Amino acid sequence: MQKELSSLKLFPILFGFFIMGFCDLVGISVTYAQSQFQWSESQAGFLPSLVFLWFFILSIPAATAMDKHGQKKIVLIGLIITFVATVIPLIQFNEINCYITFVLLGIGNTFLQVSLNPLLANVVNPNKLGSYVTLGQFIKAISSFLGPIIVGYFSLKYASWEKSFYIYSAITLMVMLWLFFTRIKEGRSENKVSGLIDTLSLLKDTRIMLAFIGILCIVGLDVGMNIVTPKLLMERIGLMKEEASYGSSWYFAARTIGTFCGVLLLTKLPEKTFFKFNMALVLLALISLFIVNSQSFILLFVCIIAFGSSSIFAVIYTIAIKIKPNKTNEISGLMITGVAGGAVIPPLMGTAVQFSGSQQGALLILLVCVVYLSFCSFKLN
Repeated sequence: MQKELSSLKLFPILFGFFIMGFCDLVGISVTYAQSQFQWSESQAGFLPSLVFLWFFILSIPAATAMDKHGQKKIVLIGLIITFVATVIPLIQFNEINCYITFVLLGIGNTFLQVSLNPLLANVVNPNKLGSYVTLGQFIKAISSFLGPIIVGYFSLKYASWEKSFYIYSAITLMVMLWLFFTRIKEGRSENKVSGLIDTLSLLKDTRIMLAFIGILCIVGLDVGMNIVTPKLLMERIGLMKEEASYGSSWYFAARTIGTFCGVLLLTKLPEKTFFKFNMALVLLALISLFIVNSQSFILLFVCIIAFGSSSIFAVIYTIAIKIKPNKTNEISGLMITGVAGGAVIPPLMGTAVQFSGSQQGALLILLVCVVYLSFCSFKLN
């Protein structure tokens, strides 16, 4: 009976990770919105920034609020904001409402990213937390993988891609109500509520600083690989833009499989051992991308990078929580701030490409990220 009760508490939290994956809709939505509203490239590029910006601005305030009001309440706030975001396109969809939708998706997603993992820690065995965090990332990856398929279906079937938000609003409402009526006893910190300065002061701990920059790098690597994969296929193989775009689908598929395998492996291996092995694999694959010119080998090494890096976010997050377990909320806010790496690394890649005249420049920026993560795998414990 106790096990059944635990599962009833666990399922709505895990479904929250599926909602978290809605944020990745911005990738496919840029293409459709740019065509629909006649945006320039710079206007289209502004849309993802509206999503990632909020991780930098709101992560620590959300963690502070979570410390004061509780983890479940902050998750519910994130779900409410996400639900509003998904309803807006169904009422009236225009250029302004498109921006508002993705602003709210970014804000809601920030609250979810900060609070879901700490809430999860209340209902699972602490020794299995890394595995369950990875399971959450696997569920999020499934959501990200399904996004382009759902949007594409509604675009072809109804000539209206924004109608896909019917699906997303219904799922969000279901999870929101399910979690609202689920009782979860939260662990409370004995310390006073931490503010911005107190949270930032955690960076004085060298291991927390290493983990924070590691999160910046792993998120930047993830976003960067999605950007560079089609461009590598166009530059080296000569594929057209439409043909090359399937490279991202390969990346998402390998990443989804990788997170599933990570769930299983992290129940058997220590996080640090898993971290070292996977980063060595990613480093070798990324170095290989500098020299291969075959379509098959490019996709092979892209998939290896996706597979090997898929669970690293969860590993770094778990290691950071274990460093100061009495500061779970503050560390969660600090680590999720690092998701802003998705807004930092791509512009650096673009500058490097302009300077080098090829995608080798972009790969060099990603190589720096991977080298740093490999360094972290030895220093974090």
